[in-house]
Amino acid sequence: MDHRLYLSARAQVLADLAARQRATPDLVSALEDAVSSRRWWAEQWPEGAIYVAGLVAQDVQDAALDGGERWPVCRTCGDAPEHALHIQPDLGGPDPWWVCEESGQAVAALGRLDG
Repeated sequence: MDHRLYLSARAQVLADLAARQRATPDLVSALEDAVSSRRWWAEQWPEGAIYVAGLVAQDVQDAALDGGERWPVCRTCGDAPEHALHIQPDLGGPDPWWVCEESGQAVAALGRLDG
């Protein structure tokens, strides 16, 4: 399996963490764990390689939620109560986007969140 796939997934999710000031040691560690886990997963199912980046993002999002925080939080709905973005398509690929869970609006491609 091409290691660039994992480096790209890591870079995209790290860029989104940094854009929202959430590149904390705990979440970066969760990112490293997710990349490692998805590397094994993709080695078992090579056709699933196109889903790795989105699945890594979902894994880090789950780790943030397990730690008691939502990431990334939607900033496009104005006065609505705090809610998160999620990756679409659900399996995370082949072209993952952050989408508002309330409005369904596409907010940014993975790796392209703004601050």
